[in-house]
Amino acid sequence: MRLLIVNGPNLNLLGLREVSVYGSHDYATLMRQVEEYASARGVQTAFFQSNHEGAILDYLQSHYKEADGIVINPGALTHYSYALYDCLKALPIPAVEVHLSNIHEREPFRKISVIRDACIDQISGKGVASYFEGIDRIRRDRQP
Repeated sequence: MRLLIVNGPNLNLLGLREVSVYGSHDYATLMRQVEEYASARGVQTAFFQSNHEGAILDYLQSHYKEADGIVINPGALTHYSYALYDCLKALPIPAVEVHLSNIHEREPFRKISVIRDACIDQISGKGVASYFEGIDRIRRDRQP
């Protein structure tokens, strides 16, 4: 099984931005933990992060055929990107939306996810374990 692990705007600033919300680990540490978790379960991962909506769409459209599913932390795109929603709906593989923080307990605008209905699940508020659960959710979905 191969999964695309896609991260949106400002995830590259982990460890610098709002440490009380997102923790002190940097992006490289987060991705290493995700890769180790996936690898221990026989899952290959391909990572991509961009601060640009179009780059994320291009990546998904160009690489979905190489994958069995998508674990995506869209960052702020969660709250307004109908283009990302349309892209995820169009792709014939499952996606799980993940967030490090609990978006339902933060500012009012963060409670809204316009991509939720394009995904098979949404997991938030569990730090790196949100990614772990996302990986496991797709593994369950893709079992015969």
